[in-house]
Amino acid sequence: MADGAAAAEAATAPHRSGSGPAAYVWAVARIAVGWVFLWAFLDKLFGWGFATPAKGAWVNGGSPTTGFLKGTADRTFGGVFGALAGQAWVDWLFMGGLLGIGVALVLGVGMRIAAVSATLLLVLMWAAELPLTTNPFLDEHIVYAIVVIGLALAGAGRTLGLGVQWTRTALVRRFPVLK
Repeated sequence: MADGAAAAEAATAPHRSGSGPAAYVWAVARIAVGWVFLWAFLDKLFGWGFATPAKGAWVNGGSPTTGFLKGTADRTFGGVFGALAGQAWVDWLFMGGLLGIGVALVLGVGMRIAAVSATLLLVLMWAAELPLTTNPFLDEHIVYAIVVIGLALAGAGRTLGLGVQWTRTALVRRFPVLK
């Protein structure tokens, strides 16, 4: 009976990347994608001149959402997204999302929440750009969303990350959704 229960659990459990080469590929992908989010946060916060000029930095009074969202005015949902541009609560949610997702992915903790949050953020950014100009459906936002979902399902935080230690904390044991 115990063998049957173990087999049933193994069949329904998400695939884990294990400890072989695939685990390291997923871990490096996790860190790289995490850095994309973390870098976007840092550049928008300090305006280091890559995507955000110094005068547009959040610390200098700029809005991290205005440029992108105002640029969607002629898009399908431009009115909706344009109305959100520059609102303080949108800026705070966006920046908090970039920071939280970036830190979670780089450290390999909270992978489920990071994947859900990243997917939501990326799908909203994708929707803001509809219709797409280079492909009728697929762009980097959807590709990144697929990758972060894969990272969570593969247990990518357990290799080269703090995922194992994170899942052993009292907080995560009490609230497993935080895995």
